[in-house]
Amino acid sequence: MSTPRAAAPFYASSLDCVHCGLCLEACPTYRVLGLETDSPRGRLYLMRALAEGRIEDPEAIRPHLDRCLDCRACESVCPSGVRYGEILEAARSELEKARPRRGFKARVRRFLLWHLVARQRRLRLAFTLARAVERLGLRRAARAVGLLRPDQDVLLPPVPPAQERRSLAGVHRAVGQERGEVYVFTGCVMEQMFGRINRATIELLTKNGFTVHVPAEQTCCGALLVHDGQADRARRLAAANVQAFSRRLPIVLNSAGCGCAMREYGHLLQSDAAREFAGRVRDVSEFLAEVGLAATPAPRPRRLTFDDPCHLCHGQGVRQPPRTLLRQVPGIELISHEDPEDCCGSAGIYNLLQPALAQEIGRRKAASILASGAEQVVTANPGCMLQLRAVLQASEPPVEVVHLVEVLLPPPSAP
Repeated sequence: MSTPRAAAPFYASSLDCVHCGLCLEACPTYRVLGLETDSPRGRLYLMRALAEGRIEDPEAIRPHLDRCLDCRACESVCPSGVRYGEILEAARSELEKARPRRGFKARVRRFLLWHLVARQRRLRLAFTLARAVERLGLRRAARAVGLLRPDQDVLLPPVPPAQERRSLAGVHRAVGQERGEVYVFTGCVMEQMFGRINRATIELLTKNGFTVHVPAEQTCCGALLVHDGQADRARRLAAANVQAFSRRLPIVLNSAGCGCAMREYGHLLQSDAAREFAGRVRDVSEFLAEVGLAATPAPRPRRLTFDDPCHLCHGQGVRQPPRTLLRQVPGIELISHEDPEDCCGSAGIYNLLQPALAQEIGRRKAASILASGAEQVVTANPGCMLQLRAVLQASEPPVEVVHLVEVLLPPPSAP
C-alpha cells in the first residue's frame, strides 16, 4: 500500500499505543498462538509499519489482521485508551481499497455480504429456499457426501419455519398501562434464524409497558461489511438506518454485535444525525435495567451462568445490567464462571473463516463454563449462541444455551 502515512486514517490513532503489553493476555489469538504478530500490540506495530512504508506488501500483514476476532478485549485493559477496533477496521478498509482480496472465496464472501445479507428481501427468499432444501432432505445428503463438514453443520442450525421468519414490521402495543415507546431493531440474519427471540423481545417489552415500533425500512446494521473491510458499503446501510429510526425514541436491540456497530455510526458516518442516532441505541438488558421490570419473570429453578458477548462488555461497556435482571428471576441460582468476558470464537463469521482457531478458543470457553456446574448458559448475541451450542454440544451433563430475553419473559397470560 503506497498511502503516505499522513493520509492513512488509522495512523495517528495507532501512535497512542505505548507497547506496555497489558493487552497480550487479554487477546484470544495471542493466548492460543503465542505470537507477538497475532496480538493487539503486534498488529498495531504492523499497521503502523505499513502506513510508514516500512512494509511494502500488504499481503505480508493481512493474515495477522484476518486472525483478529475484533473482540475489543484489548480495549478494556488498555491504559492508554487505544481505540483498537476503529484502527483495525480502518486498516482493513484501506487494504481492501488498495488491494482487494483475490481468489474465489474472497469474491464469494464480498458478493454474499453485500448482495444477499445486506438485502432483506433477497435474504428472506434465500432462507425460504434453504428451508425447502432441508425439507427435501438435501442437507442430510450434503453431510453424507462431505459437502457440508461437521464443524460447518453444527454452526448452521435448521432453518426455522416460515411463521418464525415472518416480518415483525409495524406497531406492537403495550400491555396494560403504557410506560413509553421504543424502537426495536430486528436485524438481518437475526430475523431469519432467531425470529423467536425477536418475538420474545417484543413480548418482553410490551408486557413491561412499552409500545414497540419496528420500522419496515430498517436494514442490515453493516457490522459484517465493516469487519470485512467494506466500510463504504456499510455506510450506505448505516445512513438508511439513521433515516428509518428518525423519531427520538430509544432503539432497543437483542444482538450485541449489531448494537456495537450501531453505537459507532457517529464514527462511521461522521454526522450529527448519526451521532444522535448512536446515542439512542440500547441493549435490551441495558434498557430494562434502566427503566426497571414492571412484569415479574416466570420462575426458573435453574443454575445459570451469564456469558458476556464481547461486543456487549468490551464494545459497549455493558456488564452489570444482564446480571441485575437475572437476579430478579424467581428461583434461579446465578453463578459465575472463570472467563465470562473471554471471546467464544464466534466473532461474526470468524468461526466459518478461521474454524481451527475459533474451535480452540471455543474449547477454552466451554471448559470454563463446564467447570462452573451451570445447567444453562445465558448470553445476549446470536452468533455467541451458535458458537456456544457448538462447543457444548457433547457436554456431560448437557448445558443448554439460551438468550437473555427468554429467561426474562413473564408467565404466559391466562386465556
